[in-house]
Amino acid sequence: MKLARLIALSQEYGRNADLVLAGGGNTSVKDGDIMYVKASGTSLASIEKQGFVAMDLPKLKAILNKKYEGDEDAVEAHVLADMMASRLPLETGRPSVEALLHGLFLQDWVVHLHPAPANGLTCGKNGQEMLAKLFGDDAIWLPEGKPGYTLAVTAYAALQAYKEKHKKDATLLFLQNHGVFFAGGSEEEVRALVEKTMETIDRAIGRRPDFSDISYCESHVASVLPVIRAKTGAGVVSFFTNAEIAKLVASKEAAAPVLGAYSPDHIVYCGHMPAFTKAEQTAEGLDAYYEAFGIYPKIVLIEGLGAAAIGKTWQEADTAKALFLDAVKISTFTESFGGRRFMDDGLVAFIRSWEVEKYRKSVSVSSSAGRLAGKVTVITGGAQGFGEGLARAALKEGAYCVLADLNFEKASELAAELCGTHGKGRAVAIACNVADEASVKALCEKTVCLYGGIDVFVSNAGILRSGGLEEMDYQTFELMTKVNYSAFFLCAKYASRSMKLEQKIAPEKYFDILQINSKSGLTGSNKNFAYAGGKFGGIGLVQSFALELVEYNIKVNAICPGNLLDGPLWSGPEKGLFVQYLRAGKVPGAKTVEDVRKAYEAKVPMRRGCTVDDVALAMFYAVEQKYETGQAIPVTGGQNMLK
Repeated sequence: MKLARLIALSQEYGRNADLVLAGGGNTSVKDGDIMYVKASGTSLASIEKQGFVAMDLPKLKAILNKKYEGDEDAVEAHVLADMMASRLPLETGRPSVEALLHGLFLQDWVVHLHPAPANGLTCGKNGQEMLAKLFGDDAIWLPEGKPGYTLAVTAYAALQAYKEKHKKDATLLFLQNHGVFFAGGSEEEVRALVEKTMETIDRAIGRRPDFSDISYCESHVASVLPVIRAKTGAGVVSFFTNAEIAKLVASKEAAAPVLGAYSPDHIVYCGHMPAFTKAEQTAEGLDAYYEAFGIYPKIVLIEGLGAAAIGKTWQEADTAKALFLDAVKISTFTESFGGRRFMDDGLVAFIRSWEVEKYRKSVSVSSSAGRLAGKVTVITGGAQGFGEGLARAALKEGAYCVLADLNFEKASELAAELCGTHGKGRAVAIACNVADEASVKALCEKTVCLYGGIDVFVSNAGILRSGGLEEMDYQTFELMTKVNYSAFFLCAKYASRSMKLEQKIAPEKYFDILQINSKSGLTGSNKNFAYAGGKFGGIGLVQSFALELVEYNIKVNAICPGNLLDGPLWSGPEKGLFVQYLRAGKVPGAKTVEDVRKAYEAKVPMRRGCTVDDVALAMFYAVEQKYETGQAIPVTGGQNMLK
């Protein structure tokens, strides 16, 4: 069936970042009097049957012969109504805005793509002349115009004139500042035409952009992105740079090749123009941009540093980044075609307010919901145990999770799994030794570079080595103190820096620093003094930090779980606490691991060990409430109660 083959062809091109932008482009196939065309806002990369709309082809073509009255908005509304009426019965999708243009081609197979090299040609000052030189009579050049009905009418006239002059049907249509239409009698013909066209354009290109990685100062970037996040109200602000971008951000004059719009897709997904700011004047630069355009930018170029992509979600920011990088490619390729040519200002204004593009964007960008929706959450010790469980719970509630752990390999595997479940960008692994100041500082700065800020920091990493005064050596005691006590100081110090920067711009916003403490931080623990001492001290830090940071709306609380008896800390067959406590004689009369377990279960009024879900609920509560700070929240089944 043709539709099945169209799906395969669409996915093939949709997954090729060299040919489409953000899963965009559109495709169609004709089967007698029916045309299947991509629905608006659907991604080619993942499109399935439901992503296409079946159209009555004669009804669709009849639209071009109708006379519409009224202003442009009224005409577009009438055309949209007629397009929707051209769908086959029971069809519910909204056809691509280019459906009319697809219907004009007499060939069965039509593909509309946005390859950057081709758009280097369509956005070049000498693009039309170069097209004639490269393709002769095999291609049509369509001047810049308003997409939708207006574009279809212009294309209709051009296609008819081409056929009258050349006695054949056109297969290549280049749209100025827009992209390319490829048409063929079969999918094989379309594939061959795309390949041949791109090879021809590639041979005409001289310089190509240099996207090689470069180093940058994470501390400097981390001092700027929270300001952008707070000022724009974004959920995610993600920093990126490369050798080509470094040249562009050297000065505003150097950035001129990207300070404009190359195509409608660029306007929709990465804005009509980036903002250009100096790092120390970021807030003022964003204010000036908003005053000039009534919106905040989706891309900010930071002089001497690089670029920041802005979005309500990670997906939206990542899409803006992809479209901007495409604009950088196009700006470079235009050098081979007479230099850059941005879209006309009037057309830019039209696209910015066009209802069709607002609809397309609204259905193509997803958002998350939940108790931690959109909150950037760092969890130390996040690769396993409590940390892994808290990360899973946080992601289910809409958070972005940074899994910080010494075991970077295990954290990376978990992050990949979680992204597969919850979506790209939702989890990331960062190597961190919480007992090392430089490592903790780097963790916080890397997180800010990735997401723009930190909303929730969970200091969870810890170690436990039991033993009495005679068994415990100083080296072990010192290590446990560094990890269980001193590390919380480091985490609070560096996590609060970006929080303070955001709160200064957005004084109504709240942030959270949480220490996963223990019931051993509430009551002394026999032959476990090193652990209990660090946890007791942690609560002292929590109360003190809470007083210091309250003016920045940073709440600092501790969660004190009971024993996670089913977790690896307790149940590990070789180093688990049941084994350690049995060997240390901590439970009088215990002869087996099971004896030790029963003894600890008997201490809990609710007769069971604590679970990760129990702790996650306390974490959600601590974040959601706005009138408690400096608290030690017991999650112990009644074993420990606050006084």
